[in-house]
Amino acid sequence: MRLWSNSFRDGGLIPAENAFAAIDPLAHVRPSSNRNPHLAWNEVPAGTRSLALFCYDRDAPQDDRFVNQEGETLALDSARREFFHWTLIDLPPFLSAIPDAQLSKLVTPHGKPAPVVSVTITDGIEYQVRQGINDYTAWFAADPDMAGDYYGYDGPCPPWNDQRIHHYIFRLYALDLPHLELEGRFTGLQARAAIYGHILDEAQLVGAYSLHPWVASTLKK
Repeated sequence: MRLWSNSFRDGGLIPAENAFAAIDPLAHVRPSSNRNPHLAWNEVPAGTRSLALFCYDRDAPQDDRFVNQEGETLALDSARREFFHWTLIDLPPFLSAIPDAQLSKLVTPHGKPAPVVSVTITDGIEYQVRQGINDYTAWFAADPDMAGDYYGYDGPCPPWNDQRIHHYIFRLYALDLPHLELEGRFTGLQARAAIYGHILDEAQLVGAYSLHPWVASTLKK
C-alpha cells in the first residue's frame, strides 16, 4: 500500500493548522486550528475487509514532571514513549481518502464526544466508522477546564521546552476482518493489539513538529 498527504510531505513539517497548538511569542503556545490533515492511499491488497488508521507521537516524554516548566529543558536523550493522537477503525476497504478537516476542526475543551463518525465515500455517500479515545484523555484528566474523553483526532502539541523534534507516525493497516472486536470506549493501544494477526499490508507517513522556537526554526516543509 501507499499512503500520502497533500497537507505535508513524508518526513516534512506538519502545518500549524493541523496541530493542536502553535507557537506564541508571548505565551509560548496558543490553541491552533487542529484540523485533521488530508490523507490518501492506494494499492490496497485483495482480500482487505477493513482498514485501520493510527497517528501517534513516538517522541513524547516518559517523565511529565518538567514538561512546559519555566526554567526547565527536556533534553534530547531523555526517555520517550508513544502518545496516540488518532485511532480510526472499521474503515471500508473502498475508501481511498480523508479530506483535510473532515473529522476535526479547532480544539474542543473536554474532547470531541463522538465515538462514531461519518466519512464520505463518493458522491456524498457516507459510511460510519469508529474512533478511539486519544491520549489527551489522560493528559487533561486532572484539569477541570479540559478533562473529558478525547475521541478522534487531536493534533501535535509537543512540549515547548523540548529540544527534540517530535515525529508523528500516520500508519494505515489493511485487515482481513470487517470489524475489530472492540466494544465501547477503546484506546489506540487496545486497537493496535486487536489488529494483531489480521494485517494484510500496511503503509506509513511521518510528519515532524515542534513548539520550541529554535527547534521549529530548523524544520523544513
